[in-house]
Amino acid sequence: MKSCARILTIFGWRERRELRIVIQTKKNGKSGLDRKLIENTLAEVREEEIVAMCCDVINISSPTGEELQMAHYMHNALQQLGLKVTWQEVEEGRANIVGYWTGTGGGKNLMFNGHMDTSNSGREEFLTGAGYKPRAVVKDGFIYGLGIYNMKGALVCYMHAVKALQRAGIRLQGDVVIAAVAGEIEKAQWGEFKGKEYRGYGVGTHYLVNHGVVPDMCILGEPTDMSVVLEHFGSLWIRISCTGIYVHTAFCEGREEMNSIRRMHKLMDDILNWIATWENKSSYGGKKAIVNLGGIRGGHPWRASRTPERTDLFLDMRVPPNISMSDARREIQQLFIDLEKQHPDWGLEFESYVSVPGARIREDHEMIKAIDASHERIIGRRPGREVVTWCSDASVLSRYGIETVNYGPSSGPRDTEGEKVRIKTLVDITKVYALTAAELCGVQS
Repeated sequence: MKSCARILTIFGWRERRELRIVIQTKKNGKSGLDRKLIENTLAEVREEEIVAMCCDVINISSPTGEELQMAHYMHNALQQLGLKVTWQEVEEGRANIVGYWTGTGGGKNLMFNGHMDTSNSGREEFLTGAGYKPRAVVKDGFIYGLGIYNMKGALVCYMHAVKALQRAGIRLQGDVVIAAVAGEIEKAQWGEFKGKEYRGYGVGTHYLVNHGVVPDMCILGEPTDMSVVLEHFGSLWIRISCTGIYVHTAFCEGREEMNSIRRMHKLMDDILNWIATWENKSSYGGKKAIVNLGGIRGGHPWRASRTPERTDLFLDMRVPPNISMSDARREIQQLFIDLEKQHPDWGLEFESYVSVPGARIREDHEMIKAIDASHERIIGRRPGREVVTWCSDASVLSRYGIETVNYGPSSGPRDTEGEKVRIKTLVDITKVYALTAAELCGVQS
């Protein structure tokens, strides 16, 4: 009886503590978080636990198409956090893991979304830095390793934000959803390059929202250096091809100009001129609408004694969020039509095989205001604003009416060392995520 009475006393103390810290105040007509609630939540963010989990996830190799082991890890971790966990099989050997911290009702539902696949495989011999390998290294206040930057570090921060709120005894009104998704990296199938290792560009998040995960809003912890990315460009991938004769070197004399590589070389002047025009006239937010010469191939390395019958040029065309994919495609297709008129017997071909629209969110959205306020509490100033030319799953989510912002942990651009993030950044953004979730979802009093 004595031990039971002691347990009841402790429970009663916790209950009173919970009731005390969840009180909200009103200032200028806007809801704000109680000072004690903030203090208690921040005190529960533990650096050593964040570092340990970051090392765990780095040490799990998960390039695009090989996310299964990482999915099992996230499934177990979310269950240990006490969340209701759903396993979404995107395809054989690939899954999304969705954890729900269910609220008491009446609040907004917030999703933290992050991809499990990494930008590289870790097997690339030309990438030698510690941050390009799936082996965690902690030194000089940084964590190095493949995925820490893009974007396993954010997945860890999401989980520890929820853990801090739970430890502080807080109950939210709205749901918090943590989604660990497969296949976000900018990759696509083409030609003989088929299979799950090439199925990226939002395949996991497409499946997520197609199968019932539709919160009110979403934070993507892509590597933004803790700046708020209100807008990002889209991407359109284009193939332009030309044909030529296939003949032995000994018999090509006098017909050299029918070589498809030579023909592509002639086309390049017009293509490069068009690119320069597009990049400048379609610039947006202070950024050029870059067009990358992503690949070129023609001929047979194992049989250089034959002229190549076809040469392909592959372009990645960045499209600002104020231009539709169809309009952008029409622009470059007109270039192709002009080239075809000039060279009607060259067997020119045109194909668009990736179309990922840009994304944007209003600066006055309640989620941006909440991030601003929480960031300022932790860092001492409002976060910067950025427009970026990379793509994210905000492209998918925003098309489903889920307002999405990119705001995540990183520490400068990648260099020869590869991916790294300052430990303090990971701790700070975990605190911001926790306070932002409390502000947006509402605290049960």
